[in-house]
Amino acid sequence: MAPGRIVVGVDGSEPSLQALRWAARQAALTDASLEAVMAWELPGAVGWAGLPELPDDIDLEEPARGSLAKAVATALPGEQAVPVTQIVVLGNAAQAILDRGEGAELIVVGVRGHGTFRATLLGSVSHTVTMHATCPVVVVRGTAAQAGA
Repeated sequence: MAPGRIVVGVDGSEPSLQALRWAARQAALTDASLEAVMAWELPGAVGWAGLPELPDDIDLEEPARGSLAKAVATALPGEQAVPVTQIVVLGNAAQAILDRGEGAELIVVGVRGHGTFRATLLGSVSHTVTMHATCPVVVVRGTAAQAGA
């Protein structure tokens, strides 16, 4: 049987770093490959009529690639038992995780620990992923101190 694939959503927050650590341990235990996914969106003003077009040499994805690399280095310092494939996707975070999770053995996401009302009011990546994923999802909860931050 071929090894599975674990997809973990990363946004740079401490709960997402905890999710990445958990996913790395699970990947090592199950001999699975590990993909860290970070989504980014265009700045709100880009593409609006009347605004100048951006020069072709501007790489809007670069900050997201840098943020993901920093998150992986922070969460998993030193040599890793399992290599982490870093994937940066333009679009909605929940949809990016769901898309990459197609055919995966497992999806892992972090949650800051806000209550149900706040999640409903603001929308929640972890809630959307758990409701629509086609594979099992592990939700790694942040600590109470982080929830208030």
